[in-house]
Amino acid sequence: MKTLQNHIILFDAECPMCKAYTKAMVKTGMLDDAGRASYQNTPDNVCPIIDRQRAANEIALVNVESGEVTYGIKSLFKVIGNGFPVFKPLFGFAPFVWLMSKVYAFIAYNRRVIIPATNSGNSFAFQPAFKLHYRIAYLLFTWFCTGFILTRYAHLLTGMVPLGNPYREYMICGGQIIFQGIIISTFAKAKFWTYLGNMMTISFAGSLLLLIPLALSNWFNPGPLFFIICFMGVAGLMLLEHIRRTKLLELGWILTVTWVLYRVMLLVLILSLN
Repeated sequence: MKTLQNHIILFDAECPMCKAYTKAMVKTGMLDDAGRASYQNTPDNVCPIIDRQRAANEIALVNVESGEVTYGIKSLFKVIGNGFPVFKPLFGFAPFVWLMSKVYAFIAYNRRVIIPATNSGNSFAFQPAFKLHYRIAYLLFTWFCTGFILTRYAHLLTGMVPLGNPYREYMICGGQIIFQGIIISTFAKAKFWTYLGNMMTISFAGSLLLLIPLALSNWFNPGPLFFIICFMGVAGLMLLEHIRRTKLLELGWILTVTWVLYRVMLLVLILSLN
């Protein structure tokens, strides 16, 4: 693999995801040992030639010899294309570049709710800009995917939990967004979109975990009790993650209590229809 020399990629030190993939670029030899630095601690010789706010929004790649700076998906394409030249024609194909730039922006502007910053987050003057349309798109994406998976998982619980109509799980998931949105609006409106993004990441992650027993059901079916136990185990992990994230957001226990309360009320309602 060819290493991209004389370049520094500037990652977000408050973003665990950014730190992980840029570190992987160095470890795999795509960048040299001095090829990554946080934009929060940009070397002095690089500082004058970058747009700090844009670097906070989109990962910047600086050519320290020429002063050329690329941002976002173009930075990643430059690093990957240098290491794997076979991809260069694809990375030069305009429709693909446009599509991937949207995917990149979707992830970049939601990265703090996908994997939250630690308690030291938001300590630097330049923070990623908030783009409402990307946050709404993220909520819709996670809502649809979660509802889709849970609708299929519900079939494994028949016999112990009523199946319901094809849109029940979508309505439950969407209802939680509305319910929790109303609650947080009453005491922490400034964190409304941040909390909802974190909450839906938890729901989406939980649904992805349920893909494991869902996949196993294609080879054996031990009965609905087994799948209910799996579901409860995942729900327990989701609860722990909800507690962790609300602590990071300094939101206290109210939202965790209402998060659990909503689910308990729905469970009672669903079982009462059996």
